[in-house]
Amino acid sequence: MGIIVARLLITALAFLLAAYAVPGIEVAGFYTALVLAFFWGVLNLTVKPVLWVLTLPINFLTFGLFSIVLNGALLWFLASFIDGFDIAGFPAAVLGAFVIGITSGIGAKLVSAIK
Repeated sequence: MGIIVARLLITALAFLLAAYAVPGIEVAGFYTALVLAFFWGVLNLTVKPVLWVLTLPINFLTFGLFSIVLNGALLWFLASFIDGFDIAGFPAAVLGAFVIGITSGIGAKLVSAIK
């Protein structure tokens, strides 16, 4: 249970870092970032595998780089129904998804190393 909470907090901090580093992304506060981290996890567990299978040919052609665009689309979709989270456009969403993915990945490696 502690690992799940730690990864949720790391993802929330990744959202705050993306809001700080990427122009065009705004997060209202830490509570909003926690809500975003929760729904980001839900989307990654439910919707993303289906979309990944549907876009598998494009992923093969681009050597997996289309996954960044797919994450950007999911992030842009997330901004459409979470109050306090705004994205100015699709390029900001793709860049924000890249920042969130890198930060969350590094944080997950750190949590698993501490475990």
